[in-house]
Amino acid sequence: MKVLLKNGETKEIAFEEKEGRKAFWHTSAHVLAQAVKRLYPDTKCGIGPATENGFYYDFAFSFPFLEEHLQAVEKEMKAIVKESLSLQVKEVSKAEAYAFMEAQKEDFKLELIRQLPESEDIFFYRQGDYTELCAGPHISNTSRIKALKLLSVAGAYWKGDEGNQMLTRIYGISFPKASELDAYLQTLEEAKARDHRKLGRELGLFAFMDEGPGFPFFLPKGLLLKNLLIEYWRKIHTEEGYVEIATPVMLNRKLWEISGHWEHYHENMCTSVIDGSDYALKPMNCPGGMLVYKSQPRSYKELPLRVGELGLVHRFEKSGQLHGLMRTRCFTQDDAHIFMTKEQVQDEICGVMKLIDKVYARFGFSYEIELSTRPENSIGSDEEWELATHALQAAAQNMGKAYIVNEGDGAFYGPKLDFHLKDSIGRTWQCGTIQLDFQLPKRFGVEYMGADGQKHRPIMLHRVVFGSIERFIGILIEHFTGNFPVWLSPVQVRVLFVSDKYLPYAQNILQELKGSGIRVEIDERDEKLGYKIREARMDKVPYMVIVGEKEQKQHTVSVRQRDAEPQKQDMGEMAPARLISLIHEKGERKS
Repeated sequence: MKVLLKNGETKEIAFEEKEGRKAFWHTSAHVLAQAVKRLYPDTKCGIGPATENGFYYDFAFSFPFLEEHLQAVEKEMKAIVKESLSLQVKEVSKAEAYAFMEAQKEDFKLELIRQLPESEDIFFYRQGDYTELCAGPHISNTSRIKALKLLSVAGAYWKGDEGNQMLTRIYGISFPKASELDAYLQTLEEAKARDHRKLGRELGLFAFMDEGPGFPFFLPKGLLLKNLLIEYWRKIHTEEGYVEIATPVMLNRKLWEISGHWEHYHENMCTSVIDGSDYALKPMNCPGGMLVYKSQPRSYKELPLRVGELGLVHRFEKSGQLHGLMRTRCFTQDDAHIFMTKEQVQDEICGVMKLIDKVYARFGFSYEIELSTRPENSIGSDEEWELATHALQAAAQNMGKAYIVNEGDGAFYGPKLDFHLKDSIGRTWQCGTIQLDFQLPKRFGVEYMGADGQKHRPIMLHRVVFGSIERFIGILIEHFTGNFPVWLSPVQVRVLFVSDKYLPYAQNILQELKGSGIRVEIDERDEKLGYKIREARMDKVPYMVIVGEKEQKQHTVSVRQRDAEPQKQDMGEMAPARLISLIHEKGERKS
């Protein structure tokens, strides 16, 4: 499809490409605004960007916007698409842009224009009777939008600031083929059934309280799940030669000024004052890791030094951005920092990529890699950025890994490789990352004694595998629909009994399984067996053990399994030792 650039030229970009989807959905947002202005001319327009999955637009309506209005707007959007409107782009001065929006009485657009520097290039995109202040790009004609759907309405503060006016945000999706919309809507329905917030409540894993918005409370089974992930993390990192540290949650402002976070990340940090000095809860673990490295003299013989930390970090997220475990205000980051010489860079990056391969394969995830390059607010020289970017590219190529380039989205201190894993219904989630950093070692003045007897500065690698353990749990819940693999299930076996007279035998089985390291519980409620079986299925327990007269006489158990066709769920009678062996085998096979 043709994409109209702000210089007036067109460029062929497929919808399947990230840049193509962005232009397609950005134009769809303009069609949404055009439809709203046609139907409700006195409405004020905010902003309307493309998102990772579709688009939205913020409006200030003069009336309560209801579901019936949403249907009317969607109908008008479809009419605009059928008009086959070509888009034109025009560069204007700041004065011209202001005069136009003033005539349109678009207060929010006027505010945006006022904040632009005088030297800023300003562009208008026009489609038929609608003209929008926008830098583009857009598709060249609205007729390319063959299928669209408005999905939901929500409240959103202007510019995300709770002190500003509340606007109405309309979310939508569009595609160049009707079949793609049908598939997307089917995925949405599937996603609703997998919603980790719903399943988390039903399975008793975690909760959110009014006393701490954005701060998750882990319940006993949820903490078991979290600890299982942490145990696995510690095991594989020990095998790979990492040492583990723990650094304070709150540190002095001076540290964050040295690291650059106070200048580049301050608005996302939670701060306080202690003894008259500014402090901040750490949003990242790396500056504390730098202090640990500096706590003693280092030699080239120690390098590469792989230092891991399961650090609790805090970030100030706006309330409208919070989303269950996927977006919280505090989370456990499975960080590691590798200090190395220039000669060790390639091997260490490849080593991390192999580790990520191993971990994601254990959970059944495939993934895609994205190389994010130098952003505008970066620190460091051109030469350092070029070296760091080339090192990441070369490592990916040496590992035979394909990647796409995301221009300008690197960390302020260095480029990065982001790993986007794909779940069981095809959605992608950014989890792992590898960031090559020349800057923090320089800022903190870290050194090592080389073989030549001289002091040298190490290069630093930042990396996470899970990313946020809390978020990874949310992804796992949705990926498995709560049916966790046996090795990861908080409860692996639930013991049920036919009647109360077999309770003592059921309790003996419970203790036998527990003694063999099986995570097991017993249902002692005064309920019918059929009801207890249904409850165990609802609770996604991998194995049910049922005992009665026959089992008690023969010291056996009757076993039902979760992960099988209905006709195969009844595994029959077996010795408890056989069930224990089966579960341990499942754990060894990571199934």
